[in-house]
Parts: sequence; structure tokens; C-alpha cells
Amino acid sequence: MTLTELRYLIALDKERHFGRAAKRAFVSQPTLSVAVKKLEGELGVTVFERNRGEARVTPIGRRIIEQAYRVMGEVSALEAVAEQGRDELKGPLRLGVIYTVGPYLLPHLIPRLRESTPEMPLIIEENLTGNLTQQLRNNELDAVIVAMPYEVPGVATWPIYDESFVVVMPQNHPWTERDAIEPNELARDNLLLLGPGHCFRDQVLALCAECRESEDANRARSGSSLETIRHMVASGLGVTVLPRSSIPNLAAESRLLETRPFAGEPPQRQIAIAWRRSFPRPKAITALRAAVMQCDPAGVTLLPDAVASNADDTILDAS
Repeated sequence: MTLTELRYLIALDKERHFGRAAKRAFVSQPTLSVAVKKLEGELGVTVFERNRGEARVTPIGRRIIEQAYRVMGEVSALEAVAEQGRDELKGPLRLGVIYTVGPYLLPHLIPRLRESTPEMPLIIEENLTGNLTQQLRNNELDAVIVAMPYEVPGVATWPIYDESFVVVMPQNHPWTERDAIEPNELARDNLLLLGPGHCFRDQVLALCAECRESEDANRARSGSSLETIRHMVASGLGVTVLPRSSIPNLAAESRLLETRPFAGEPPQRQIAIAWRRSFPRPKAITALRAAVMQCDPAGVTLLPDAVASNADDTILDAS
């Protein structure tokens, strides 16, 4: 049994006439007739009743032809997968993004990708770094956008931007009278943080030694997202630290909030794209990064000249 014979069956089912079916299949009538007869012999049943060139489907033939349609449908799906493999910018890209990046980067990124790679829609997963890493390893995601450092065996990284941190406080807070805030002072107020598992929480706690002591004393309150923490600060519960990219979202509560930079060299984080080195669509990674470079997320410093690490040289040539 061959796929060609199944195609002949379907052609004959559509036309119900050997001559017309042969034209539909671009073969001679004897070729099609012999192939169908051969298939019936292999199956041991009669699929079509013949009468002067006409063909009528038998009851068992109907079931066989229905199965043939399903088989050819799966063949078409397989061909579509192969086509996506030939065109690296065609087909969905499964992208994971950490919670503290997604809401602030994706609104800028999606329109750019729609323009540059309209046949590469994103399937987006927002999650913690640890969970995204596991999904990346399990081939459940194609790429992730995470904070550095990010060292995972078999995974390449490509920095996309740096962003500094700022202190956010209620409008009537005493710190509003100052131009900058010392990191160690965070421990002397009610510091609001993301819950355990968020890399941004760890980055904030690393700003001062006393911050972890405050956390151990349960003075630090936790929120499920940066937006939740922002609302808590606006209500007067305490102070927090936010990445610069999230600051433009303060508009609705700007009259209730104030921001101040850190004194001295501002703490910052670097955001990067990471992917398995074995990922077969390097052009998709290059296109994703190029789209980020065309974005203008407020408060970040894009890194257009950054070099990918632990990646094949082909990733840099994919553009």
C-alpha cells in the first residue's frame, strides 16, 4: 500500500468515474485502474463496484476511503511541519518570559514581530525563572527572556538590555524630600517584595545586608506581582524597588507615588534571551532579538552590539 494508491482512491471517490479520476490525478486511466485493483487485492475487499467506467463505493469501501482521507490529512500536517522547518520564520515560537519583564516588554515587542515576522506568532508563557528553565530543557519552550546571570548547560544567552532600579514610595513619605536613597536604608522601612522564587526579589535583597535580616524578621511584605506591590505602596503600606521599565505604568497612581534613584552607582539588571543550543531555528532567535532592538521600552538601555554566549556561530549569521 502506498500514498499514491490512497490518492487515487480519493480521486476516484471525488469523481466516481475512472476517466475523470485519472485526469484529476494526472495519470492515465489504465494506471489508476490497475493501482486501485492492486490495492483492493492487498486489502482483500472490493472498494468500488465498476460499471462501464463508473465507480460506486461499497459499504466497506466507504470506511476505507474515510480512513484514507484521515491518512492523507496527517501527511499534509507532516508536510506542513517540514515546511516550517525549511522556513525558520514560519510557525509559532514558544516564548517564556519572567513576570517582571512580560507586562513591560511584550506590549512593545508584539507589534514589532507582527510587522517583521507575520507568520511567526508567539505562544507566551509567563512564569518564574526556575519553571521556565525546566520547560526550556523539556522542549516545551523554544526560548525564554530572563535576567542574568543565567548559566544553564546546553543553553545559549544573548543580552538585550540593561535597566536600573528605582525606589518607589508613597507621596507623603519622608524620603520624598531627598534626591537619592542609600540602599542600606531599605531595611529601615517596610520593604515590600515579590514572593520567593522571583529572581527580582533576590536582586533587591542583595542590595543591602540588613534587608535579609528584615526579611527574616517578617518585616518585608510579599506581593504576587510588581503591579500588586505598586498598589500596596500607593495605599501607604510601605516602600518598594521597581525596575525602570515598570515606571511608565505608574500613570494611574502617579499622584499617590514618588520615585527616587539610588545614591551612587544605581543597581541594575541585565535581561537576555536564552535558548537551547540545539534549537533548529536560529533565524527565529535573531528575528526575536531584532524586534526587541526596534522597541522603545522606557527606562532601559538596549544592547544592540551585545554578543551571544555559548551559541553556535551560525546564530550571529542568521540575519
